[in-house]
Amino acid sequence: MQQIKVACIFQSMDNYGNTMTKSIFLPLTILLLIISGCAAKQESVYSQLGGQSKIDEIVDNFVSEIEFDETILRYFEGSNIDRFKEKLSEQICKRTGGPCEYTGDSMEAVHTGMNITEGDFNRTVDLLINAMDKADVPHRLQNQILKVLAPTRDEMLYL
Repeated sequence: MQQIKVACIFQSMDNYGNTMTKSIFLPLTILLLIISGCAAKQESVYSQLGGQSKIDEIVDNFVSEIEFDETILRYFEGSNIDRFKEKLSEQICKRTGGPCEYTGDSMEAVHTGMNITEGDFNRTVDLLINAMDKADVPHRLQNQILKVLAPTRDEMLYL
């Protein structure tokens, strides 16, 4: 194995007009090690949550939140709640970097005809936040989950 040495050298003038050569090899090496160490230690949101059991807890809590909210509950009339829980769990798992595949229908297909308003969508997000709070999910992770779910917003509203 060949070892490659990298040295960055620059010249500057001291106060007397003499040229000085300075090596920045050591500081640059330390910086690169810090950066690469940080990148190597990043875990998926799924792993930081603790895996599938925490996602299932969030989904169960979310369904309970919906059951007690008359405005949002009406969107679920006639729904197969077990299927909803399974598909939402798959979607959260997949979008947070877990090993799952989402096997459900597209968001457009599921939400067409519901005419979900912005206000009701936001209310549902609040219910999801309550569900995550009840599952003791740290706010930092809650924000990451909401971030990966946010792109589905336009696939649900006013269809």
